[in-house]
Amino acid sequence: MIVIFGAAVRPGGGPSLTLRHRVEAAATFGTRFSAPLYLPTGAKGRYGASEASVMAQLLRGMGVPRERILLEETGTDTLSSVRAVVRLLGGDAPVYVATSGYHLPRCRMLLRLAGIAARACPPPPASTGFWQRWYWRFREVAAIPYDAVLGVVLRLRGRW
Repeated sequence: MIVIFGAAVRPGGGPSLTLRHRVEAAATFGTRFSAPLYLPTGAKGRYGASEASVMAQLLRGMGVPRERILLEETGTDTLSSVRAVVRLLGGDAPVYVATSGYHLPRCRMLLRLAGIAARACPPPPASTGFWQRWYWRFREVAAIPYDAVLGVVLRLRGRW
C-alpha cells in the first residue's frame, strides 16, 4: 500500500505542483511492485474536487488501473488523514508514505504511533523556492511535537 498525502488543489480544480510531484513520486515508486495499491488522502479544500480524487485522476492518467486506487476523502490535515488511513486499513498493515521530504518525518511518526509500520517512498524534488522550502520546514518544527502529543494521547486512549 502506498499512501499519498494530499496538498493543495488550484483554482480551476488542477493539482498544485506539490500535489503533482507527490503523485509522480508515488507512481514511480510503485513500479517496483507487480500490483501496488495506492491510497491518496485529502478532503475537498477551497477549490475543485477533493485532493484524493485529483490525485486519483493523475494516477489514472499515468496508467494506474482504477481498481488499484482506494480514495480517502475525509482527511483535512495530516493527523485526520492518518486517522482515516488507520480506520481503512486497521492497525497492522505495512505502508509506504509518499509525500514531500519535509513532511515525511511527521507522516511516518503518526502512522507508527497508530501501530502501522510506515516506510518512506523516495520524496519528490522540492517544488518551491528556497524561502518557501524553509517556511515549510519551520512549520514542521512546530507541527511534529504538536501532532506527537496528540498521537500519544490518541494511542493511550485507544482512539486511533
